[in-house]
Amino acid sequence: MKDYAVENTRNVVIVSHGGAGKTILTEAMLFAAGATDRMGRVEEGNTVTDFEPEEINRKSSISSAAAFCEWGGNKITLIDTPGYINFLEDAKACVRAADGAVVIMSPISGIKAETEKVWEYLNEFGLPRIIFVAKMDKERADIETVLKECGKGFCREATPVQIPIGSEGSFKGVIDLLKMKAYVTDEGGKTKETDIPADMKAKADEFRGRMIEKIAESDDALIEKYLETGELSQEEIAAGLRKGCIAGKVTPLLCGAPPKGVGVPQLLDMIAAALPNPVEKAETAPIKVKDARGAEAVLKTDKNGPLAAVVFKTIADPFAGKLSLFRVISGQLKSDSTVFNANKEKEERIGQVFYLMGKKQVPAQVIKAGEIAAIAKLKDTVTGDTLCDKAHPYIAEPIKYQEPVMAFAIEAKNKGEEDKISNGLHRLLEEDPTLKFQRDEQTKEMILSGMGQLHLEITLERLKRKFGTEVVMKTPKIPYKETIKGKTKIQGKYKKQSGGRGQYGDTWIEIEPMGRGAGFEFVDKIVGGAIPRQYIPAVEKGIVEAMHEGVIAGYPVVDIRVTLYDGSYHDVDSSEMAFKIAGSMGFKKGVLECRPALLEPIMDVTIVVPEDTMGNVIGDLNSRRGKVQGMASSGSNQKVTGQVPMAEMLNYAPTLNSLTSGRGMYTMSFSHYEEVPAHLAQKVIDESKKAQAEKEE
Repeated sequence: MKDYAVENTRNVVIVSHGGAGKTILTEAMLFAAGATDRMGRVEEGNTVTDFEPEEINRKSSISSAAAFCEWGGNKITLIDTPGYINFLEDAKACVRAADGAVVIMSPISGIKAETEKVWEYLNEFGLPRIIFVAKMDKERADIETVLKECGKGFCREATPVQIPIGSEGSFKGVIDLLKMKAYVTDEGGKTKETDIPADMKAKADEFRGRMIEKIAESDDALIEKYLETGELSQEEIAAGLRKGCIAGKVTPLLCGAPPKGVGVPQLLDMIAAALPNPVEKAETAPIKVKDARGAEAVLKTDKNGPLAAVVFKTIADPFAGKLSLFRVISGQLKSDSTVFNANKEKEERIGQVFYLMGKKQVPAQVIKAGEIAAIAKLKDTVTGDTLCDKAHPYIAEPIKYQEPVMAFAIEAKNKGEEDKISNGLHRLLEEDPTLKFQRDEQTKEMILSGMGQLHLEITLERLKRKFGTEVVMKTPKIPYKETIKGKTKIQGKYKKQSGGRGQYGDTWIEIEPMGRGAGFEFVDKIVGGAIPRQYIPAVEKGIVEAMHEGVIAGYPVVDIRVTLYDGSYHDVDSSEMAFKIAGSMGFKKGVLECRPALLEPIMDVTIVVPEDTMGNVIGDLNSRRGKVQGMASSGSNQKVTGQVPMAEMLNYAPTLNSLTSGRGMYTMSFSHYEEVPAHLAQKVIDESKKAQAEKEE
């Protein structure tokens, strides 16, 4: 492959809501640039970037994938990302690895919640962007739909540099407002440059005037000349567009129909003309790193600088080993070399490095600053780690991923495979930072958490395909807890005499409630040797063990203070065991006298929905015992914040999809515990007792 200078390199992430057409746009660009000899189709399962079996079966991107092409003397690396909410976090690390973005928007439904989410990622990492309005050939497609929503505040910088020729079924090309030429694509996918149709000349002039004004406003020198003369040269317009795009003051808006090839060559031209190369991106929004002392450092995109390469994605394969996708921030990473993982403080042996064309690997000898590539079989390196020279260690700032919103309990379909499941899932966790896997100490269940039910189902499909083990998903048990609302003083006495040495322990304890979230406090107020000092820890241990299983439903007891203030002992028969049992007995009896209560976990919930569905969403939250705490505009959507019991949120994802026609999204995190209403508490208690009885049988 030709060696490209960093100035002729473009790393572009393709982002949008799910179903917008990212994969087919990537496919169309690769085909238009001659990187592939035929254009694949998502429906046929033969695209370059959707190659995982789960993606082919569902006809939808689940994981990000990279490919590259050559256009106009530039090497363009394209990263096709998933857009559905379950997999959106996968795009976040790819956004940081890129230098610019193409954001696909719908001319039918406009801006969706997922689009707003990825837009936030682009803002977070300072990525210049191009808007591409796809599916212009579909029924009801209207570029004004996007322009109106952008004008409401979502992206006031949106600047049309093209307008469509025709609409819906008659859409056949675009007018380039920079060159003032028309580009018409025939049914064979061939594009021809022509003059602007006479009936569109006035509209083209109007939009060109708006474009020039927007470009001029982004630069003081240009606006001064424009106000004086009323015009700008072609060179000034092109330079101003690039400068404005890189500065985030102008967002070029283009349109097309990728499956038919309409508008695709012009998009490639705009990527080369307006989006930054790695050097320019590093000057405006560099990838943040810290040096060996923990101080922030700025690394230039220089192939002769110290090596720093950040791994932004990991693909787990049980046969080929891990595949690590990385971006070189500075320096060069060579095949057959040794590098230092600064995060793990371990050396890694580098074998072959290569560029990716989907799942196809193109060998390379050296990957220079500003390039994206991959390495196989790194031993200790995972997503987010930084590879560097041992003498100059750097660590890239970690990415903060959203916390999982849904959890399921899992158990082995075949007994004895628990270890196999655990090992396989830990490998998949290396691939997907948004997954969490743990064993719940309270419920004794294996809990797999992720961004939604589909996310977890696909994870388990991969577990079966890659590691040959199956699991069953179940609704997890709610980790209820018990507490008390009253106080008491009570005796716990254990006396046993059956020949020989007996057992004797006598305790008097006071039990009282503490503030929510306070946990447990044991207070020793024994004076005068009523209980020997060596037995007091045993009393506390007996109480702590009794707290693991509460008296009303078997859940752990929390937010309680126990004071040991009196007791008695026997010179011969007393022992640590006797006082441990006595403490436990006293605690269990005493809690029953303290008005025990059941507590449930309450979750902080943030929901983003279209305005027209907000009433239904809030009504549904109220039916789930939720407390709405705030509402605010979020672009063209509404953001609702509130608190809802965990028990009411286990099946929320499909409900939200139904209420919003798939346009809503939510995040959830633990907040605190609250008392369960009496009528619901009794139901939980009855179910717990029934389960315990069945277990004992």
